[in-house]
Amino acid sequence: MAQCLLDSRCGMSTMKIKLAVRTLLVMAAMAAAGLAHAQWPDRPVKWVVPFAPGGANDLVARAAAEAVQRRLGQPIIIDNRPGAGAMIGTDYVAKSKPDGYTFLAGAAGTITNSFLAEKVPYADSDLVPVGMIAVSPSVIVVHPSAPFNTLKEFIDYAKAQGKDGANFATAGTGSTPHFVIEMLKDASGANFTSIPFKSGQESVTAVLGNQVTATSESSVVVLPHIKAGKLKALAATWQTRISAYPSIPTTAEAGYKTVLIGHWAGLFAPKGTPQAIIDRINTELQAALRSKELQDRFIPTGIEPAPGSVADFVTFISAERERLGKIARKAGMKAEH
Repeated sequence: MAQCLLDSRCGMSTMKIKLAVRTLLVMAAMAAAGLAHAQWPDRPVKWVVPFAPGGANDLVARAAAEAVQRRLGQPIIIDNRPGAGAMIGTDYVAKSKPDGYTFLAGAAGTITNSFLAEKVPYADSDLVPVGMIAVSPSVIVVHPSAPFNTLKEFIDYAKAQGKDGANFATAGTGSTPHFVIEMLKDASGANFTSIPFKSGQESVTAVLGNQVTATSESSVVVLPHIKAGKLKALAATWQTRISAYPSIPTTAEAGYKTVLIGHWAGLFAPKGTPQAIIDRINTELQAALRSKELQDRFIPTGIEPAPGSVADFVTFISAERERLGKIARKAGMKAEH
């Protein structure tokens, strides 16, 4: 039989022999790949956080990783790579081997950097969405002595200040508070003057000291000050009220439904990562987010777990990229990296 396979007189041409051999090799490679995926993970997995330790994104990633790693049966290592508006850590993941052992715990900058920064070392398509982790709604806050108590009253106040409007602290061009300003302008016709600081925490400190009229910062940052009576909350800029402080109305409830943005965290993988691995990570992440353990860690701090399928996250990312891109272009936003 072996001799017949090598002899075209037995009824099989050389071309057919080569095709049969190639097919067998491809099938063997696919079988080997399938076996490798079935055994994944067989060593620690890395989640890269493109921010410094201790921030909201880092805390969310660490809490989720602790819950997911128990379901995977392998450690998940948090690797902080801050800098350049989160581009250093993002670029690292975008250029990593797509073998299911490196993921990005990204935030809004993952989708906004491409239209805010003049030069980005990776393409948006180099990263694929895996799953949303959680959202920390942004809360518009003012000093307790401010002469207004609702978002509508604040907007009326801003209109009464003339062409410059009300002062509004931000964490710089392209930050979430900057987007809140532009959304408020479009929704109300009022003007606001951006007062940029180096971080959201510095912006909050400026409002606490009554040096700036208002800011908008993540619920996990401002809720302790709101509960202590050191800040006055006007509205939360997400789709639903904050579970830990449900008395704060949403911007939509205040009549400004297009003022919508949150400090979200989500998982991304390098392009080319096997779909079976992406689906497995998403499945374990959803189970973790629905667990009492993780909900008890997130919800009291103002962080809302955001479970959903891979397709749900893909849809969200696509819609946010288009929506925020239009706002950034209209406002002429350019990141200050």
